[in-house]
Amino acid sequence: MGRQRSQKPTSFDIAHIAGVSQPTVSRALRGDRAISQSTRERVQRIANDLHYTVDKHASALRSQRSNTIALLFFEDPTPDQSKINPFFLSMLGSITRACANRGLDLLISFQRLEDDWHVNYQDSNKADGIILLGYGDYTVYAPRHAQLVKQGTHFVRWGSVSDDTSGATIGSDNVGAGRMAGAHLIEKGRRRIAFLGHGDGHYPEFAERYLGLCQIMQEHGLAVDPALQRDAITTEQAGHAAMVDLLQSGQPIDAVFAASDLIAVGAMRALAEAGIAVPDDVAIIGFDDIPAARQCSPPLTTIMQDLSAAGERLLEAMVAKIEGRAMPSPLLPTRLIVRAST
Repeated sequence: MGRQRSQKPTSFDIAHIAGVSQPTVSRALRGDRAISQSTRERVQRIANDLHYTVDKHASALRSQRSNTIALLFFEDPTPDQSKINPFFLSMLGSITRACANRGLDLLISFQRLEDDWHVNYQDSNKADGIILLGYGDYTVYAPRHAQLVKQGTHFVRWGSVSDDTSGATIGSDNVGAGRMAGAHLIEKGRRRIAFLGHGDGHYPEFAERYLGLCQIMQEHGLAVDPALQRDAITTEQAGHAAMVDLLQSGQPIDAVFAASDLIAVGAMRALAEAGIAVPDDVAIIGFDDIPAARQCSPPLTTIMQDLSAAGERLLEAMVAKIEGRAMPSPLLPTRLIVRAST
């Protein structure tokens, strides 16, 4: 009571005006969801009125933290040699905004899966925590992931929630998405539905999408034919090759669910080369809603993942790990975007 405001506004000044504690102000300004939205908005409004800015250096000294989050991309084969899945490039803006809203710096790094990235960031103290995007073959990635858990590294990854035992994964409801895609194709009268994408532990997210498709088909009394599944990684070339192989097998199909949009685009090219019309002869659904999905001919029906919520949830989980708090819900819903390919 009776506190006199200093010449330069501090978090204590904000706390005094807002009628809350100084730690509450700090957490509110970081966007901590454990603080009510009304309190966060009130604290932010007062901070703006006072022209308050966080002294990141002083904050880091007090907390022994760098106030920096590392975002690690892992290389993927891509046509433009960027080696970054376009879906993850789209997610970057969401993560960047979420960091800015919490006053955190973002260190972006591109890694090869075979490098010792799991050791480098643990030992160098470059960042308070790591967000991992992409991993290719999960059987190669899993040992590094296990080492991070063993080291006690603060990390969160985007991926298959069911295959993670550390509670450090955020991902979409892939099984539900597979069911959604299958239900749409069945509603359109399709009965011989092929799946392009790995259906095993090498690509757990793809396997979950295939599982969802199989579930909904069986619930509608449709037989799941393993001969209609082809392995494919997330490239147009892989989608094209998988579709060509399936067509050469002579298996009758009237629909395709591709585990990613890039696979779907490659499959559509193979269908066009074979003189098979989309969607009249074969309907096709992709996954991710990347820009190419809207630009291909015909425009691609796809499953959209919530990019905005994904970035926010990843960072929310990251901060929770750092502060030793409960993790947010790991699963995000998806949405069917219907276009001309179905």
